[in-house]
Amino acid sequence: MKKTMTIVIAIILLTTIATSVEKAKKIETTDLPSYFSWRNINGIDYTTPIKNQAPAPTCEAYALCASLETLMQYQMGELYNPDLSETHLYFYAGGTYEAGYVDIVDAANYLIEYGVPDEGCYPDPHRAFDYPFESLQGWENRTVKILEWGWVEHTEEAIKTALMEYGPLSICVYFWKDFHYYTGGVYIHRWGRLAGGHVMSMVGYDDNEQCWIVKNSAGTKWGEGGWLKIAYDANMFAKWYGEGTGIMYIDGAYGNLKPDVPKVQLETPKNFQTYFFGQEFTTFFKKMPIQKASPRIFGELIVEVTAENANQVEFYIDNVKQHTDDDVPFTWDLQTTRGLHTLEIRAINDHNISVDIIDIYKII
Repeated sequence: MKKTMTIVIAIILLTTIATSVEKAKKIETTDLPSYFSWRNINGIDYTTPIKNQAPAPTCEAYALCASLETLMQYQMGELYNPDLSETHLYFYAGGTYEAGYVDIVDAANYLIEYGVPDEGCYPDPHRAFDYPFESLQGWENRTVKILEWGWVEHTEEAIKTALMEYGPLSICVYFWKDFHYYTGGVYIHRWGRLAGGHVMSMVGYDDNEQCWIVKNSAGTKWGEGGWLKIAYDANMFAKWYGEGTGIMYIDGAYGNLKPDVPKVQLETPKNFQTYFFGQEFTTFFKKMPIQKASPRIFGELIVEVTAENANQVEFYIDNVKQHTDDDVPFTWDLQTTRGLHTLEIRAINDHNISVDIIDIYKII
């Protein structure tokens, strides 16, 4: 039995090596176009909207999910805006905020073994600290998996070919202080100290501008509406803690790519906003001893929700149901005491439940 198993393993290894050699040949011989982007495949943008990971150090999960969401739309041949749970991938793959990251190798292997469910199973509460975590019961039936992942060499040709062959790449980069102040154009480091490392999703390249086209997870107010162009000669690519090249492809998305579940989104209140008797303002004093992302609420406020594929929406404060709304638009006149609270929204249809969550700070 052991001898037979050894032969089988040997065959698998030889097949894998042969496949890798074939792909390497393809990388060396492909006639590459001067421009390619998953934002424009025959006029179609297969990427999903920009998100904001702040204030949590979850960039690895955001980059992987951004790449996977694009693959999902391309494979389905449909723009349906899939929304995966970055926080599920981050925590379930072993990440902690105390450590400041999730091992991207562990996260990629988790995608192979377990997959990641939609955002409705575990929405990002935008907390900057560790806390008990758990996805909705039955999340295993709402996951998308991948068949494989691998590293891409730090050469223009290899990166360009991998973008076209596999899809968006998750790239580990060094970033300096001036990166925080990027507002547009082709970025190359010019000033400031090294600020750390970051992971983003690369979706294309442009030889005319000599740059890579990259999707960040810092919200739409950063960069070019959340997007970034990095010069070919910027020398930003970093190895992943000494392992691999730090440029990762994923391949072979499969599973429940379009689950029959509600899609729910809290429209009011929003993170990093202050509400004064219903009027919305950007929060300026974020260093106050109040949870950083939590909206500050003065006076009355109507909670507003958009929900698709839902029959009703339930509103909870600190896990206690406060109100149910069966009619569009789904709203609730917020009723709660002063202090920090968790506002949770549950959208329900005949088959499933999806949630959205936000921590709020009620001042008066």
